Amino acid sequence: MRHRSIALIVATALLAVGCTAEIPGRPRAAKVVKKDASSATVQVRGSDNGPIDKLAATALTDIEEFWKDSFQETFNKPWKPLSGGYFSVDTADSTAKPPPCTQKAADVEGNAFYCPAADAIAWDRASLLPVLQDRFGDAAVVVVLAHEIGHAVQNRMGITPEAERREPDKYPTILTEAQADCFAGSFVRYVSDGKSPRLDINADALDKALGALITFRDPVGTSPEDEQAHGSAFDRVAAFQDGYEQGNKFCGAMSVQNRQFTQRAFTSTKDRANGGNLPFSDMLENVTPDLDGYFKGLATAAGKQWPAVRAEAAQSEPTCSGDQGPVAYCPDSKSIQIDTKDELPALHKELGDYATGTLIATRYAMAELAVQGKGTEGEAASAAALCLAGAYTGAVFQRQDGFGLSPGDFDEAVTVLLQFDYAARDSKGRDPVDPGFARVARFREGVFEGPKKCGL
Repeated sequence: MRHRSIALIVATALLAVGCTAEIPGRPRAAKVVKKDASSATVQVRGSDNGPIDKLAATALTDIEEFWKDSFQETFNKPWKPLSGGYFSVDTADSTAKPPPCTQKAADVEGNAFYCPAADAIAWDRASLLPVLQDRFGDAAVVVVLAHEIGHAVQNRMGITPEAERREPDKYPTILTEAQADCFAGSFVRYVSDGKSPRLDINADALDKALGALITFRDPVGTSPEDEQAHGSAFDRVAAFQDGYEQGNKFCGAMSVQNRQFTQRAFTSTKDRANGGNLPFSDMLENVTPDLDGYFKGLATAAGKQWPAVRAEAAQSEPTCSGDQGPVAYCPDSKSIQIDTKDELPALHKELGDYATGTLIATRYAMAELAVQGKGTEGEAASAAALCLAGAYTGAVFQRQDGFGLSPGDFDEAVTVLLQFDYAARDSKGRDPVDPGFARVARFREGVFEGPKKCGL
């Protein structure tokens, strides 16, 4: 099963799902199947005809129709439906028949996969799809199945197991997984644009679904050269977003030459021991002067005087200028106030040290906008601050010496951006970039394209 997409150990994956923070104040993601949807035409073998398999069949019907229309346009040849079909497996039933490419039903536990030898897709309807649906909504099930069909697309492109074995440097697993995420993003854009006859995925449902994609990232510290590497949370969301924004042709052209991955292995036993996370006080001590130096450099390059922005501890959420969350840029005093007692330390503990770094970086970015005579209020300013925080992160990522990023830091950034809008509020605590999907997109622009992309 060369193309497994849910490749983490099942117990670890489900623990990760259970520990994912809920989005405060957000309603549960809505159902994605339209009330007037026509019946599914895809036949699911082994199905109990229960709600989860009906959702899967409906999603697969639309995904098949999407590729029937777009494969010809993208690759100049007709789409071939999966000859091996689709299999639902009740892994809780010891007598259940195994699907193709497995020895027993239990081999599918906690998993969904495409098997190129049989040209078939199978999933666990007992302990995978229902868990995803419960924690992340119906759209998560759609995204997982669209990803698996993405592997079937690759097989029809000629990216077969034989090709991967013959040219492992050309088709590393991390690349083929990113490409499948990209194809999934392209399909979801088709749905979001209202072109799907049976499905409807709104912004809230999409944000929740990406939580599932993050859950099934590689363990922090996995080398990108690992033959089973599927990608970090940041890399997987990035690939999905590229498909959503750029479409199938962009996805089909992905290669090791044009794809940059941020996933890194641990390089020291100390970093591995602490999971790549500094204690809260150490993070503040390191990141604040580094941010000051980076943004001073941008200001100086633009011929502006940087005011040596002070980072000040606050005993609760800062209130100097609206509700910006646990970190605030204070225009009057030209300072950054940081909640060192309540919410920020809690977020640091739950999400990791670079969740803290990301929030602080966006407030230094607000100071930079002010110094360069740019507006600091409104959604445009919020988007620019996200982008500049990404530019800073990208610069730190490229360093060889000094303060740097640890494996997992990009994942912590994308998690805090998806789950909270603090980083996307303006200097008055208003007009956040929304939804989380858009926040991550603006941050990524800075990471890969630098401060010029942010309007500087």
